[in-house]
Amino acid sequence: MTQELHIVGGGLAGSEAAWQAAQMGVNVVIHEMRPQVETFAHQTGDLAEMVCSNSFRSDDDEQNAVGLLHWEMRAANGLIMAMADRHRLPAGGALAVDRDAFSQGVTAALTALPNVRVEYGEVSTLPEDGHWIFATGPLTSPALGQAIQSETGAERLAFFDAIAPIVHADSIDMDVVWAQSRYDKGDTEAERKAYLNCPMTKPQYEAFIDALLAADKTEFHDGETAGYFDGCLPIEVMAERGRETLRFGPMKPIGLTNSHDPENKAYAVVQLRRDNALGTLFNIVGFQTKMKYGAQTEVFRTIPGLENASFARLGGIHRNTFMNSPTLLDDQMRLASKPNIRFAGQVTGVEGYVESAAMGLLAGRFAAAEILGIPLPAAPQDTATGALIHHITGGAEAKTFQPMNVNFGLFRPVDGLKGGRRGRKDRYKAYTDRAKADWTGWLDAQG
Repeated sequence: MTQELHIVGGGLAGSEAAWQAAQMGVNVVIHEMRPQVETFAHQTGDLAEMVCSNSFRSDDDEQNAVGLLHWEMRAANGLIMAMADRHRLPAGGALAVDRDAFSQGVTAALTALPNVRVEYGEVSTLPEDGHWIFATGPLTSPALGQAIQSETGAERLAFFDAIAPIVHADSIDMDVVWAQSRYDKGDTEAERKAYLNCPMTKPQYEAFIDALLAADKTEFHDGETAGYFDGCLPIEVMAERGRETLRFGPMKPIGLTNSHDPENKAYAVVQLRRDNALGTLFNIVGFQTKMKYGAQTEVFRTIPGLENASFARLGGIHRNTFMNSPTLLDDQMRLASKPNIRFAGQVTGVEGYVESAAMGLLAGRFAAAEILGIPLPAAPQDTATGALIHHITGGAEAKTFQPMNVNFGLFRPVDGLKGGRRGRKDRYKAYTDRAKADWTGWLDAQG
């Protein structure tokens, strides 16, 4: 009889791992502590619940590394990408989803499989035997975190992650706000108008920065320090780095023309992206925050068009746990001291929904192949998936290891290509062509 694969954590990585292993014929048990053990960020007990953004970022598979990762996961019959495509929302060149429908779809697809079952309850120890994948994500429970720390002998690593607020659409003033994707990007009218834009004059921007800097913030407990991931910085931390930082970041006005006042260029723009299929909810793009709730409503209502905003969810901040994977995991994602255990997802030191799910895809395939006695080579390094796992299992400098999004900086150079900005388009295309060929070959070799 086929041995069971136990997967701890029903987030995006755990769900993808379960799907991949089940498709290979292995019996899978998903251990999910929600809803019995709640977290501050999750709202449901559904698998693959998205708690921060509803975007998987760029879907361009020729000029963007995360878009290439999308392509690789689709080619591998990935569940996460299939559900993202099914529940896609207009978002210009990005892949955004209706978060509730997405997680419900993942849950339904997995629970419909005869060789998958879900057991609810917390797993707080590292088992001595059996086949296990731990994909507990950034909100790994304190008990399990302590078990990991005790086993690895390494100091528990953590940084703080912030969540952006969500606004009710009917509370947005559309006489001020206009719909447009940056540079009118998108193949359809809906995609070209996937974002709502709140314009600011220079005085309005300066007043907003003043209010942001003066607002009450969440304080850390004694002994805690904030090591933020640069891809998810709270807006007030960005503002502290310089008054113009936000205007060259999430509030940049380029590529946008105010349809209410096309002759006047906004000094800064706050963008909102649709958060559900009904179009009743919008999240404020890039506005992760550690402001206290009262301060958030006060500051965000100074944004033109949001003076009467009603918030479905305010922002928040939480600890995000990850391992020093270069010192702990092998290229099959096994824990060196307990090779019956694999890790996947954000806890391994990748950052982002898609990156986490991609590590789940690999862990699920590696574990299933081991159970079935089928040799499975490491993922090709020159693919997006392979570049990520290479980075976290040995390519990164262990002393300075921090969570990483997929990017072309992780790829080995392609010989004969020019460097610099002029050659970047050709270089990225060469990366993606090489990756697609290598990834297709890796999948074909598995039958």
